[in-house]
Amino acid sequence: MTDSPQISAPGTDPTAYVLDAIDRQIIARLHENARTPNVDLAREVGVSPSTCLARVRSLRERGVIVRYTAEINPEALGYHLQALVSVRIRPGARHLMEQISDELRTQPEVAQLFFLGGSEDFLIHVRVRDSAHVREFVLKNLSANPAVALTETNLVFEHHTALSAGLRTVL
Repeated sequence: MTDSPQISAPGTDPTAYVLDAIDRQIIARLHENARTPNVDLAREVGVSPSTCLARVRSLRERGVIVRYTAEINPEALGYHLQALVSVRIRPGARHLMEQISDELRTQPEVAQLFFLGGSEDFLIHVRVRDSAHVREFVLKNLSANPAVALTETNLVFEHHTALSAGLRTVL
């Protein structure tokens, strides 16, 4: 394992996110499969089950592990198309950014919402049935909003989850 940077959050207890090699192994394995039974997880990282359980509990309490989720195949739910929609808000409507964000996050098509620092204000990852559905989403939720100055939609031909690639370098 390579030397990894200390992970800490600004404005928090500097010890809250201090992770040792075992913590990093636990995180990596749970990131790959959050349903790994504690006994198996303990064996994989080389600690006793009670130690492993205490470490996982500590990681949750310190805010390192935020939640456990299931990754769902969108096609199994009828969402055969994904798109990335970039949004620019009108300069006079910047005070509405939080309201717009809150509204977008409630839409069932929105898989991810990014608030950006750059030429665009939001990047929205949507999962939709087909091209008519993405058109309907953009028209109803974005183009009809007077605060929105510009949208640009890019279709996703393939989408791959990173499989911890970004975390492996720090873990």
